[in-house]
Amino acid sequence: MEIILWRHAEADDTVPDLKRELTDKGRKQASRMADWLNPRLPQDIRILASPAVRAVQTAQALGREYEQAPALAPGRRAEDVLAAAAWPTAPRSVLVVGHQPTLGQVAMWLLAGQAGDLAVKKGSIWWFEGRERTGRLEVVLRAVATPDWL
Repeated sequence: MEIILWRHAEADDTVPDLKRELTDKGRKQASRMADWLNPRLPQDIRILASPAVRAVQTAQALGREYEQAPALAPGRRAEDVLAAAAWPTAPRSVLVVGHQPTLGQVAMWLLAGQAGDLAVKKGSIWWFEGRERTGRLEVVLRAVATPDWL
């Protein structure tokens, strides 16, 4: 199974948290990342987005169907995100559009198998693959990309 963590793009900081919309720069970031992701994503990928406006707008840049998942809302725990994605046993790959610090905590858990924090830049993705090797789960970091690099 693959799990892709996509932090929402840059958003306006002058309105209540869940209503924050992407800025012009944020829309460009989301579009640039979507252009990079779309040809690489499996056709049947499951896309989950936080119900926060900025995450929904980021997910919409892909032009694909997505689900809003309350478990991805700001302030949720890494365990909530992994459970919503059904990691590592989901039958298909999952793209999660969410927030810091939670996505950084998920990335740390996937990379190191322990609690901690990593910085996930706005608009960037961290792409992981989980596979079974000799009876245990092995996690591979396949890609990290930011819209600034694309």
